[in-house]
Amino acid sequence: MTRTPTMLVTGGGIGIGRATALAFARTGHHVVVTDILEAEGRAVVDAITAAGGSASFAALDVRSSTQVDAVVAAAIAAHGAIDVLVLNAGIAHKVPLAQLDDAAWDHTLDIDLKGMFRVARATLPAMRARRSGAIVCLTSLMGLVWGWSEHVHYSAAKAGVIGLVRGLAAEVAGDGIRVNAVSPGYVRTAQLLSEEHSLGPQGVAQAAGRVPLGRVGEPEDIADVILFLASQQARYVTGQVIVADGGLAISPQ
Repeated sequence: MTRTPTMLVTGGGIGIGRATALAFARTGHHVVVTDILEAEGRAVVDAITAAGGSASFAALDVRSSTQVDAVVAAAIAAHGAIDVLVLNAGIAHKVPLAQLDDAAWDHTLDIDLKGMFRVARATLPAMRARRSGAIVCLTSLMGLVWGWSEHVHYSAAKAGVIGLVRGLAAEVAGDGIRVNAVSPGYVRTAQLLSEEHSLGPQGVAQAAGRVPLGRVGEPEDIADVILFLASQQARYVTGQVIVADGGLAISPQ
């Protein structure tokens, strides 16, 4: 009996995580949707199953190693393996440098960087034993080519994700596992639309004019890149950061 391939996504309840969950479900994966936002995560599962796909939900706070280990172990026990791991959970809180105390710094790094490490660490032993697997992490232009004023902690975390990806990729390549990252530009998510922490609706409208392809990205644009990186079409790609930004990074501002 052929086993259904399984993917697990963190932060799967909204935005890029939600779009990614839906995309993998359409390709025949069982999708384990994890999020700290339980109502939103369960709604994604309902949408997948209503469309004839297969999905389950697990509440997950990536700050808890105990919870991470339990969720990953349960997914492997239930589905035989995690074939694809998409590490997407993250936050971006606007904090001016004068107010960026240790607690604010640690909170962002604990979720955006160490959270990814925790889930990868829990998932990799089984992938290595099977000598198969693909991991895709979400970084950002703000950690790759730009800084982001009043988001020093976020920029540092996302730069750290790139180092995490390269280090993991080098260490597990011999076990048949690929690790890559996607660096989105402006993507129409709740985070980007936040007046408090990001551009807000008016800023998003203005940002579209600076994108060479003429629009702000949609979550589905990023989900399709993640899908490619996890697929056999990217079988010789590892340790890389794929920029999906409509040309923003290479355009004079």
